[in-house]
Amino acid sequence: MTGNRSWGGVIGITSHGPLTDGGGIRAPQFATKDLEGNWIIQGHGVDPDIVVENDPESLIAGRDPQLERGIEEVLRRIREDPPQRPTRPADPVRTR
Repeated sequence: MTGNRSWGGVIGITSHGPLTDGGGIRAPQFATKDLEGNWIIQGHGVDPDIVVENDPESLIAGRDPQLERGIEEVLRRIREDPPQRPTRPADPVRTR
């Protein structure tokens, strides 16, 4: 993953219906836990493998540095470990 750390807000908020005055109440209600039952991600976010800033100048120019760096990484990995394509077997004989 390229980019910046995600913001870390993953606790879902649920509505509990409207109030008489037309307002409402929203309460944090669900989130993600790891296999040991500990809360994860919330408050810290996910750290990228490769940190890339999306600077305003690039974005205004129509560029996406995070996407460009991601593509660069994929192409590098393909060069270093090209995919192996299976050979096509001979066509079956169907004249019997």
